[in-house]
Amino acid sequence: MLKENIKQLRKSKGLSQEELAIKLNVVRQTISKWEQGLSVPDSEMLVSISEVLETPISTLLGENISESTVDDLKAISEKLEIINLQLLQRNKARRKMINWILISLCAIIIIIFISLFLLNSPYLNWDYNNLEYAVLGIALHSFEWLFVRIAPFILIVSIFGIALTRKKV
Repeated sequence: MLKENIKQLRKSKGLSQEELAIKLNVVRQTISKWEQGLSVPDSEMLVSISEVLETPISTLLGENISESTVDDLKAISEKLEIINLQLLQRNKARRKMINWILISLCAIIIIIFISLFLLNSPYLNWDYNNLEYAVLGIALHSFEWLFVRIAPFILIVSIFGIALTRKKV
């Protein structure tokens, strides 16, 4: 059963409940509940557990069964492997999309910085006695002031995010 398999695999890897909990980003009590059979992990957590314990999900869910139900277990294992592959593909697609969004954000920030540098704040030479120019000039100045102060932090966080979402080799 699942509870015995998690406990046995965890111990075979030399991990304590606390160490496994840290790797799965859950509290130790969650691991304890799984091993006592008081609760069960969801499908995404099963994928994470199988990755951390370096074992297929079918092994996690497998149990000692009689000869007559081997075909049933095999069919369930095959379905679970398909689900596992679908979850991995969805996670890869999500990671790829986030990566491209962050790359686009970095490009936009760099383009705006270059534009601001090349334009050199042309609104500073406007006649602010005209109310329309005054409002527009203040809006442009406010945008530039905020952008120059906030964008570098967004750029750094985006670059860090790109590094985290890159395809693992």
